[in-house]
Amino acid sequence: MNAGSRSAADGPIVQVRGLVRRFTLRGVLNGVDLDIRRGEFVALLGRSGSGKSTLLRALADLDHEAQGSGTIIVPERLSVVFQDARLLPWMRVLDNVVLGLKGPDARARGLRALGEVELAGRARSWPYELSGGEQQRVALARSLVREPQLLLADEPFGALDALTRLRMHALLGRLSAVHKPAVLLVTHDVDEAVALADRVVVLADGRLAADMAVPKGRGGRVDLADAVALRRRLLSLLGVMGLRDRTSVSDHEEKLTIEQ
Repeated sequence: MNAGSRSAADGPIVQVRGLVRRFTLRGVLNGVDLDIRRGEFVALLGRSGSGKSTLLRALADLDHEAQGSGTIIVPERLSVVFQDARLLPWMRVLDNVVLGLKGPDARARGLRALGEVELAGRARSWPYELSGGEQQRVALARSLVREPQLLLADEPFGALDALTRLRMHALLGRLSAVHKPAVLLVTHDVDEAVALADRVVVLADGRLAADMAVPKGRGGRVDLADAVALRRRLLSLLGVMGLRDRTSVSDHEEKLTIEQ
């Protein structure tokens, strides 16, 4: 296993080859191959228990309880955002953002990061004073202030209400365009994947069952008709055929417009 190796100057910034992960005798990942280019936004879909979070944790070198093999090449600078914001309750918001950050300008960088997530006025707040969405924005600021080459996001919006989730989609899209990390987003939400990602990969039976580009129209926006077709293909791969026609094209267009 070659976890945490440095990526080459050219080629993909993330390279996974033959990744196998097991807990006891149960295989979760059974030979995963994946490349992610610099600045590319990849969404990872799969049914519950398919191994999405296991793959993300392997990239972050957090799966010490698992047995396995394979090769992982990742960049030096990576950050992880989880569904739980994981803020330290005894530290104020700015202190959470700059935790472990080195350099004399650390606090100034933290304040800029809070401004980017629209929380410039909450630097002195305690985490309990923030809403769930605000806490996730702090977690995002904490990740991006380190200027990661790779951002790993494990269902970061799963616990948020629908409207807050849409606002977070737009925020993550804007910040990704500014900071340009490679992003791997684990999600159960097909619409979230199509709205945010450049590529969508589907994990099934321990392997990548599909790898699809998200069609982009003028200005980098999702092309509506192609996106609806992609959405239906993804729902079919995920085994939710009975749900695929419940959202009309107009409903889908409204959702995409809000998110962009």
